[in-house]
Amino acid sequence: MACKKDHVEESLSQACQLRPMERRDVPAVLAIEQRAYDYPWTEGIFNDCIRVGYHSFVVERDEKIVAYAFMNTVLGEAHVLNLCVDPELRRQGIARNLLEHIIDLARNLKALTLFLEVRESNCAALALYQSCGFDEIGIRRNYYPAPVGREDAIMLIKQLDLEQM
Repeated sequence: MACKKDHVEESLSQACQLRPMERRDVPAVLAIEQRAYDYPWTEGIFNDCIRVGYHSFVVERDEKIVAYAFMNTVLGEAHVLNLCVDPELRRQGIARNLLEHIIDLARNLKALTLFLEVRESNCAALALYQSCGFDEIGIRRNYYPAPVGREDAIMLIKQLDLEQM
């Protein structure tokens, strides 16, 4: 099942530009990450992901970075490491469009499966992923830092080998 686009998302795709992330983008990406998460990735993690060649993208609107994503691929498997939209611009279809790009890229790279983890409490992201054909395959206990202790991650998979391009 492919993600479905509505009219808002179609007009949004015209207003946004997707391009590969560059080192010069890290400060803007880091600023979004820090606004979006209580336990953000560090500048070093972003730089390392770019350095080792993970697939990384930014979405720009009016020449300002508004979203980004990282994915790696190994031996027929792809893994979404981070997908984030500026908190002020959520619920406008940006994440769905970015996720669709990642899914298409994983297929083009001949990945058979696409994995990701999502915080158990992140209901909006979980709903997006499920609407795009991801299925729950397990729980990673105590995976994410939380204000008190740690939070579980829901592990999701999308089978790419079952779909036509």
